[in-house]
Amino acid sequence: MGAGSEGSASGAGAKVRLGVFKLASCDGCQLQLLSCEDELLALTEHVEIVSFAEATSRPDDGGPLDLTLVEGSVSTEAQREHLQEVRARSRFLVTIGACATAGGIQALRNGRDVGELLRVVYAQPAYVDTLAESTPVADHVPVDFSLRGCPIDKGQLLELIGALLAGRKPAIRDESVCMECKRSGQVCVMVAKGEACLGPVTHAGCGALCPTFGRGCYGCFGPKEGAQVAALGARFEAEGMDAETRRRRFKLFTGWAPAFREESER
Repeated sequence: MGAGSEGSASGAGAKVRLGVFKLASCDGCQLQLLSCEDELLALTEHVEIVSFAEATSRPDDGGPLDLTLVEGSVSTEAQREHLQEVRARSRFLVTIGACATAGGIQALRNGRDVGELLRVVYAQPAYVDTLAESTPVADHVPVDFSLRGCPIDKGQLLELIGALLAGRKPAIRDESVCMECKRSGQVCVMVAKGEACLGPVTHAGCGALCPTFGRGCYGCFGPKEGAQVAALGARFEAEGMDAETRRRRFKLFTGWAPAFREESER
């Protein structure tokens, strides 16, 4: 959590007021909360869901929120205004997923002629309201913590909520997918098979899903802190990967994250 965020969210005996909000996204990350089937009953003893369109038709009461989960990127002016309003009500605001933390798949349009894309895709482009770029939540409001992934890992989500209830920082380590491979005894697909893999520079959290099935990591959880992305790009180049393939490798789910964007542009 951000500086000064130690301590439980509510007073003794009071339930944590939780809000879950969606911007431009597919809903997959917020649905991970509903995937916590075995844990949900225990959570509801301590958490009051104030707003969560995927789970309840209960109207948002507009009151203060202890914990706010925001999925999706900012792609319209209305979304930006809604985000700012939600931030003003929230004690802790957490971004969940690749869209909220790095712009997501929709950020692939960034830097291109959006007007031309609208003309090609939509029969009535005049009815489409969009900003020129799809940007992460942190570009617009302060963020206290980020859960990465496409989708996020429900174990990390439960750890985050549990940490808030206990008044401690979440025990989510900043390490690469390579560490998950090592702990599970996976053979390195880049060394053994020559697979292009973003694991050395990607934040852990997926359980090394793709390398477990013999494929290179696609960077769904975005770059870890201090990732040596340029060095990995140079490794790809030395192994004969052409410039266009290298560019595309870094421009997937989290391609608008600064570290990956800089390497793709290089």
